[in-house]
Amino acid sequence: MNKELKRMIRVFTVVCILFVGLIVYLSYFQVFTASSIKSNSYNKRLWIDEENILRGMILDRNGKILAYSEKTEESSKRYYNYGSLYGHIIGYSYREYGKAGLEASYNNELLNLKENTTLNELKKIIDPNSEGNTLKLTIDHGLQEKANSFLKGKKGSIVVMNPKTGEIYAMVSQPNFNPSTLREDWKTIVEDPDSPFLNRATNGLYAPGSTFKVITAVASLESSNIDRNYNCTGSTKIDGYVLKDYGGKAHGNLNLEEALVKSCNSYFANMGLQVGKEKMGEVSEKFMLNKSVPFDLPVSKSISPYRENIGKTDIAAASIGQGKVLVTPLNMAMVASAIANGGDMVKPILVKEIISPDGSVIKTNYTEIISRATDGFTANEVKNMMVEVVKRGTGKGAGIKNVRVAGKTGTAENASGKTHAWFIGFAPADNPKVAISVVLENEGSTGGKSAAPIARELMIEVLNKISE
Repeated sequence: MNKELKRMIRVFTVVCILFVGLIVYLSYFQVFTASSIKSNSYNKRLWIDEENILRGMILDRNGKILAYSEKTEESSKRYYNYGSLYGHIIGYSYREYGKAGLEASYNNELLNLKENTTLNELKKIIDPNSEGNTLKLTIDHGLQEKANSFLKGKKGSIVVMNPKTGEIYAMVSQPNFNPSTLREDWKTIVEDPDSPFLNRATNGLYAPGSTFKVITAVASLESSNIDRNYNCTGSTKIDGYVLKDYGGKAHGNLNLEEALVKSCNSYFANMGLQVGKEKMGEVSEKFMLNKSVPFDLPVSKSISPYRENIGKTDIAAASIGQGKVLVTPLNMAMVASAIANGGDMVKPILVKEIISPDGSVIKTNYTEIISRATDGFTANEVKNMMVEVVKRGTGKGAGIKNVRVAGKTGTAENASGKTHAWFIGFAPADNPKVAISVVLENEGSTGGKSAAPIARELMIEVLNKISE
């Protein structure tokens, strides 16, 4: 009997443990994960509810309809009027593939649903005549089309924004995808090695090349006891590693301005070492590297390596935008904007207004300063240097007649063997109305040759058509 009793006790104990484990698991599921599962775009019950609601429209800044829905006999159908042009911005909404882009991040607003507790959600009855809210974007459709045309047949990204307000005028990424034909194209897109689903503007991480020298210049000006004069011989040796200037060209005696104008690698590599990794880390983080950028779409963190345990070679490489430093095109447009804006970095805005079905504005996204990247005096000094870059340096291709343009080119080495071509800048320099970043992935040429002329055309377009 004792033996049988012991067996029964063991079985009972195991059952109790399993039962308690089940209760703990269900409690965790209900308390901590139910909300995310409830809102998951693959939740079938959620889709049944959603299909009873007429999903809201998405408009450009001038009221042009970019996406809308119509009722069908069974549910509703979503229409994307410009196909791939807005694939990465608007995204998609499909029962079998879930949601992406603004369709995901503004799902509740487009359906006019409020955040509810899980218990209330289970009891909810959807009105079959419900209509969602409309999103009015900051995007200008004509500018979006023009920016996209410059990337046809290329890989890369362009971000055009207002440096004062943070409004995004255009944001394109290539290759892209057409949300209207997602069912037919899904397999091809998923298997494409060029990753059409990747929004390079917000999630692409690139070596910034010499565009990063803007940040190094700020760090230099903010540092005391720095020798800003340097004799460039065409290369410099750091811990046994020889770092060369572009084409091995010797620039001779340089100050900070001349070094930026001529984009001297050896100057800025040594400047980064003088400033030191602590100060370089502090300044780069004020420009939102290693930080989460608040935006209407998910944004990858740009990477500044200065907080890591790195040696002189890595510090020098990062200070010229090579090595372990990686950035998103959106972040670099924000860097240009901060210099343009006297050191204030504003939050980028993609959705300007949320409009209810009766036409009233229920939410407006206003300008917000998210970082004091540098002081006004330093920003002004760097701005004037960037003007000289466009006037007589590597950025001449971005010059606009009768307009002072500030900019910086970049030619970034990477694992592919073909360089990325960069340009960041803004105009007019004294009263900036537009800031831009252009990156041409694996272009194999310089930023001054390939990216700067694209930036020029788009800045002209903004100055001619968009008023504040």
